[in-house]
Amino acid sequence: MVRAFLLAVCAALAAAALSAQPAALVLRNGKIATVNPAQPAAQALAVRGDRIAAIGSDRDIARWIGPNTRVIDLHGMLAIPGFIEGHGHFTGVGEFRMGLDLREARTWNEIVDQVARAVAQARPGEWIIGRGWHQSKWTAAPTPNVEGFPLHASLDKVSPNNPVLLTHASGHATFVNARALELAGITARTPNPSGGEILKDEQGNPTGLLRERAAGLASRALAESQSRRTPAQRAEVLDRAIKLAIDESLSKGITTFEDAGSPFTTVDTLKRMADAHELRMRIWMMLRLPNEQLAPKLDQYRIIGAGDNFFTVRAIKRQIDGALGSRGAWLLEPYTDKPDSSGLNTEDPADIRRTAELAIAHGYQLCVHAIGDRANREVLNIYDDTFKAHPDKKDLRWRVEHAQHLSLADIPRFGQLGVIAAMQGIHCTSDAPYVLERLGARRAEEGAYVWQKLMKSGAIVGNGTDAPVEDVSPIACFYASVSRKLKDGTRFYPDQRMSRAEALKSYTWNNAYAAFEEKLKGSLEPGKLADITVLSKDIMTIPEDEILSADVVYTIVGGKVNFDRTAGVRK
Repeated sequence: MVRAFLLAVCAALAAAALSAQPAALVLRNGKIATVNPAQPAAQALAVRGDRIAAIGSDRDIARWIGPNTRVIDLHGMLAIPGFIEGHGHFTGVGEFRMGLDLREARTWNEIVDQVARAVAQARPGEWIIGRGWHQSKWTAAPTPNVEGFPLHASLDKVSPNNPVLLTHASGHATFVNARALELAGITARTPNPSGGEILKDEQGNPTGLLRERAAGLASRALAESQSRRTPAQRAEVLDRAIKLAIDESLSKGITTFEDAGSPFTTVDTLKRMADAHELRMRIWMMLRLPNEQLAPKLDQYRIIGAGDNFFTVRAIKRQIDGALGSRGAWLLEPYTDKPDSSGLNTEDPADIRRTAELAIAHGYQLCVHAIGDRANREVLNIYDDTFKAHPDKKDLRWRVEHAQHLSLADIPRFGQLGVIAAMQGIHCTSDAPYVLERLGARRAEEGAYVWQKLMKSGAIVGNGTDAPVEDVSPIACFYASVSRKLKDGTRFYPDQRMSRAEALKSYTWNNAYAAFEEKLKGSLEPGKLADITVLSKDIMTIPEDEILSADVVYTIVGGKVNFDRTAGVRK
């Protein structure tokens, strides 16, 4: 009894001493959605160091304000846990801003015109790079075309000497011109590589469209050209891509970015930046390299919380199939609009099984890209077999990246196996216009973007954008998650919509859990990292159609305001 009393007195004295020290930052007069069931809402919070010190009413937090405390009056604006991008390509976001942005093109001719303008400013022989086109978004198919894709002759007219490489919005196909085909060594006699397809016309000539692993033929030609850069030039390009990616992410309210696969060179650069406290947002990264390169270095590259929790590497990425838009997703039955194809298996399942053994032996999560129902079944089988072979390993939190199109029989397995569905709400509304064409109504209704069915299975469903496949904006993705509303006003199987609370949790706590970081972030509560996003409008209560008009006002990482829209500058 006496011991308990003394402990209580000590705790009270410690709390009093703690509260006597002013906070570095206070947010007050706001609406705070904490994603903490024990205290779901508040008006104000205090930050000391990089942690949340207290949260409560304005009156509660007033005592934390000292002469040097920065006080931000939210004027009723909404503060939430910092958005966590659950699956994107971090350096790809920066690289996208360094090339042609093709996302808004509504005809193939618009893209040709963009290439022509780039050629006029390029050096002789310089590669013209772009990304973001999607044939389903064009108002009309190009003429002539094969399977709705243009022929490279149209690009050749405006760029006869500069190689052109234009990546599909999904990242699972590229379109190239004749000069790029020549440099890649692709002719009418070139066979399809395993897991890829060189699209050809009726005469057997390459059209310029390279699906899945066939795109690697052109990418290698580009890489060979880039290999002539000096180490200093390569480092400069990477540093620029990182800076652009950080600027873009912070401006969209993202405090942590979960990167879906990078090589050792990128890890080395980010680790150096983290140790030097040069990162302005947190990065959680998957390694993406062949098994023979991974195996000897896995222990060396397992990094947890470097630079005061700014950089972590604890997962491995593999890819078992392609994307639905390019008809590369691996299906159990043929495509409705292409009955001679069931998609593409892009990486050998036996090789992925070897990766699974490496991951479980070295304490890594395994994250496998799987979009089609056959691909998801194969991945779940690999996970199930690996878990059974290692019954002593618990709470592994292995992930399926995308999990977009599932067989009814496989949906319950996510919850049963404890496999995380790392999904992207924005893909649902972006892909919906062609999903019915690809899958037919039955398969689409049963298993396409089935967030509610997965959650009811007990699975954790994460959220993100797969940027630069989509814009990295969490607000656009949040809107897609709660509305499933298309541009024509229709809703894509609205029974699978998330509630606003579910959508916010999917972008915060769920993503933190999917990275073993839920004790550090994902909700606003004392002791957790002070990663906070402030929005101009309350996306939890405003009319649905107003959600997209909300702006990110502040992005706070570890108690530091690293994006401030009111100042008009990135800090």
